[in-house]
Amino acid sequence: MSRAASHDVPHAFADAFGLLRPHFAALDICLRKQLTSFEPEIREMADYCIDTSGKRIRPALVFFSGWRDSAAVAPGLVQASAVVEMVHLATLVHDDIMDGAEVRRGRKTAARVYSPAAAVLLGDAIFAHALNLAARFPTTEVCLAVSESTRRVCAGETVQTLRRGSTDVSEADYRRIIDLKTAELFRVSCFLGSRLGGFEPGYVEAASLFGRHLGIAYQIYDDLVDFFGDEKRIGKTLGTDLLSGKLTLPLFALLERLPESERPALKDEIRGGQKPQLALRLRQMEELGVFSAVVKAVDAELALAVAALAPWPKLPPTPLLLGLTEVLRAQIAGLRR
Repeated sequence: MSRAASHDVPHAFADAFGLLRPHFAALDICLRKQLTSFEPEIREMADYCIDTSGKRIRPALVFFSGWRDSAAVAPGLVQASAVVEMVHLATLVHDDIMDGAEVRRGRKTAARVYSPAAAVLLGDAIFAHALNLAARFPTTEVCLAVSESTRRVCAGETVQTLRRGSTDVSEADYRRIIDLKTAELFRVSCFLGSRLGGFEPGYVEAASLFGRHLGIAYQIYDDLVDFFGDEKRIGKTLGTDLLSGKLTLPLFALLERLPESERPALKDEIRGGQKPQLALRLRQMEELGVFSAVVKAVDAELALAVAALAPWPKLPPTPLLLGLTEVLRAQIAGLRR
C-alpha cells in the first residue's frame, strides 16, 4: 500500500486493507510498466500523476469484488484495477484544471507544475492509454465496459462544467451529475472485479449496484470535505466548489436553511457576481446544521449499498465490500475531530 493510502485508511478497517498489500504492490508494478508506453517527452509528466495515486479506492473495489477464498493475486484483476485507476487519474488532472486547484494529495497539481494547457492533454493521454490497456484483455467486454464508463464520466464532468456559475440547477441535476462523474467508475470497478472473478450474473449486478451507491455516497462526502475538511490533513485545496461556482449538496442545504432575504447574496457568489465569503458560509453551515443534513444523505446511499448485497451474505467479497462502507463512515466521523 502506498504511503498516501495507509495514511488515510481508518484503523477500523486497516486489517482488511492489509489483505490488499500484495495486490497494491502488483498494481504499482503494473502502473510503472505502463510508463514505458508513453512518449519520452511526457513520460515524466505521466509518472508525476501516477505517483500521487492516493487511497486507490477504485482498485480496492476491483480486488474486493473479485475476491475468492484464496488471497492469491489475480493478474486479470491487477490489470483491470490499473485501467480504472488510470481513468480516475485522468479525471483528477482535468478536475484540478477546471477547479483551479493548487494542491492534490499534498503536492502541486499537474496543472500547476506543467501548465493547464499541457495538463489537459496529459489527461487525454492517460485516458487513451487506459482504454489501450483495457483492449488487451482476451474479451472485448472489458474495453466495452470501460469505454462506456469513461464516456459517462466525461459526460458528467461536461454537464457540471456547463452549469458552473448557475443557480438554475436542481438537487436532482446534482445527483445526476455525481452519478455519472463519480459513481459510474465505482460501479464499473465492482462490475469488472465480480465479472473477472467469475461470479454469477446476479452477484455481478448486485456488486455493480453496491458500487454505484457507494460512489454517490463518496462524492457527497467529498463535497462535504470541501467545506469541512482540514487542508493539511486532506492534502488538497479546499473551498474550490464555491469559488468555481459549483452547486453541491452542502450549498443546496445552506440555501434551503438561510433566511429568504439572505439567499440572493449566496446565489450571487455562486454566479460569480461577487467574491465568495467562504468564512461566512462556513460559519452559517455550522450554525444551520448543514453538516448533519449532508451526512444523512450519505447514510441513505450507504444503506442502499448495503441492501444491494444483502441477498449474498456468504460470498467472499461481500464482507470486504461492506467494510468499505465503514471506512467512509469513519472518514466522515474524522471530519468532526
